[in-house]
Amino acid sequence: MIDITQGALVYFMQTGFAMLCAGSIRSKNVKNILLWNLLDSVGGCLAFWSVGYAFAYGGDDAARGTTFIGNTNFFLLGDVDMEQFFFQFAFTCALSSIVAGTIAERCKMTAYLFYSTFLAAFLYPVVAHSFWSVNGFLSNTNENPLWGSGAVDLAGSGPVHMTGGVVALVMAVILGPRLGRFYDENGNPYDEPREIEGHSVVLQVSAPLRSGYHVLRSILGSNSTFLQVSHQHVCAFSFHYIQFLGTFCLWFGWYGFNPGGTLFIASTELGDVASLAAVNTSIGAASGAFSALFTHTIIDERRTGLVTYDLTSTMNGCLTGLVAITAPCATVEPWAAFVIGIVAGWVYLFASSLLLKFKIDDAVDAIPVHFGGGMWGLLSTGLFSAPRRLESAFGLTKHVGWFYSWGRGSGDFTLLGIQIIAGEQT
Repeated sequence: MIDITQGALVYFMQTGFAMLCAGSIRSKNVKNILLWNLLDSVGGCLAFWSVGYAFAYGGDDAARGTTFIGNTNFFLLGDVDMEQFFFQFAFTCALSSIVAGTIAERCKMTAYLFYSTFLAAFLYPVVAHSFWSVNGFLSNTNENPLWGSGAVDLAGSGPVHMTGGVVALVMAVILGPRLGRFYDENGNPYDEPREIEGHSVVLQVSAPLRSGYHVLRSILGSNSTFLQVSHQHVCAFSFHYIQFLGTFCLWFGWYGFNPGGTLFIASTELGDVASLAAVNTSIGAASGAFSALFTHTIIDERRTGLVTYDLTSTMNGCLTGLVAITAPCATVEPWAAFVIGIVAGWVYLFASSLLLKFKIDDAVDAIPVHFGGGMWGLLSTGLFSAPRRLESAFGLTKHVGWFYSWGRGSGDFTLLGIQIIAGEQT
C-alpha cells in the first residue's frame, strides 16, 4: 500500500509539469500543451502496460546474467509485481512530460504522440533496465556488477531526468527555435534573444485583473501608455503565478520520487534510509533555489547596476537541486546535500546561458534543469557517497565516494568512474 501512495505522489507531479508548461507559453497554445500533458499519461500508460514494463523488468532473474532488455510479462501477463509497475509507470509519465515544455509551440500533435509513446514503450525501459533490473549492466544488484560495484542512482537522476533532458535537447535542435526568439521574420538574427512572454490559463486570481484591464482599456483607449505597462504586469503576474504553483507541486511530488525509491532496495534500515532521502531532498531543493537566486542577483547587478531578485531563476534553481539530489539522496550526508544543491544552482545558470549562446530555444528551461541537474546528480553520487550510507542503502562497502576514498588514503576512482559511464550511457 505504501508503494501505491508513493507512486501517486510521483504521478501528482504531472500537475506541476502541466502548470509549468501552460504558464510558460502564449495563451493560443495553452489548450494544445495541456492535451500533450494528458497524452503523456494516456499513451504512456498503454505503452508501458503493453511492452514497456516487459522491456524494463520482464523476466528479471539474477541467474540469467546481464541482458539488454527484458523479454517476458508483455501486457502484464504472468507473475508481475503490480506495485512496481504502478510506481514505474509514474516515473515514465514524468520522463515524457520533461520534454513537453521544451518543444512547446512548434511540434505537431501526431509527432508528439508518437514521441511520447516511444519513450514509454522502449527508450525509458531500456535505460531503466540497465540501471535497476537485476540483469542490467549498470545495476548494483547484478550478480556481477560493473567493476564490482555498479551504478548508484536511487530514484532517477540518470534514467529519468538526464534521459528526458537529452531527448529535449535533441528535439529542440531538430525543431529549431520559435519565430521571434532569436531571429526576425526575415531570418535576420537579433542582437539579443527576445523573450516570448508566457501566459497563464485563466485562474480565479488573474480573472479580475484581466477584467479590470479591459474596463480601463474601454475608457482610456488602447494606446494608453499606462495600459500598455499595466498589461505587461498583469501577464507577468499570471505567468509567474502558475509557474510558482507548478514548482511547488513538483517539489511536493518529489517526496514520492526520492523516499519512494527506497521501497525497492533490500535494507533492514529502510525507515532510516527513506528519512535521510526526504531530508536530503529538502536541503537540495532549498540550497539550489538559494544558490540560483543570489548568484543571478550578483551577476545581474554587475551587468546592469540594479539589484533584482528573479523568481524564474529561483524556481528553476530549486528544481535543478531536486533533480541533482535524486541520485544520491540516500547515500550522502546532509551537509553534502547542501553542497550538491549549491552547485546545482550554478549548473542551471551556466547551462541556461549556454542554450542562449547556441540559440537553442527551450520554453521552460527543462534542458538545464533535467540534463544539467541529472548529470551533476550522477557525478555528485560518485564524489560524496558516504561509506555508512552506501552500506545502509545498498550494502556496498568496497567502493565509495571519491572524496571519502581519498580520506581512506586510496584515491579509489571506481564509483565515480562508473557514474561517468552511467551518464554516457544515458
